[in-house]
Amino acid sequence: MKIALASDHAGYKYKEIIKEWLKSRGYEVADFGTDSEESCSYTDFIRPAAEAVAEGKCDRGIVLGGSGNGEAITANKVRGIRCALCWDLRSARLSREHNNANVLSLGQRMMSIEEAIEIVELWLSTDFEGGRHQTRIDAIEK
Repeated sequence: MKIALASDHAGYKYKEIIKEWLKSRGYEVADFGTDSEESCSYTDFIRPAAEAVAEGKCDRGIVLGGSGNGEAITANKVRGIRCALCWDLRSARLSREHNNANVLSLGQRMMSIEEAIEIVELWLSTDFEGGRHQTRIDAIEK
């Protein structure tokens, strides 16, 4: 599975740790930046990552910022993206089971790196339930 990964300066530290964690588990990673903790605009990095998922160049995406809110909003502006801002294991699981989220947004200032990795691991391993949920996904896409 190929994962698009992007952050702004406030999510950079976790992005780098998550990138290495993903690689150590056999995931292919496309890193869309940023490349430092120097202040930057998240839109410059998040949108290209979301577009890569929407275009099928990457299977899923993970975006990070201070809170994850702006990153989720930006990713969700791309047609075909269902980005979920997750803050715990339950929200991560439900974002996959019920919403078929294809991008995960995390806030570095909102959780420990251990919690972030647990969320990533669960999110990547959880399948979409389909069924009644697919009808809602179809409605979103219209």
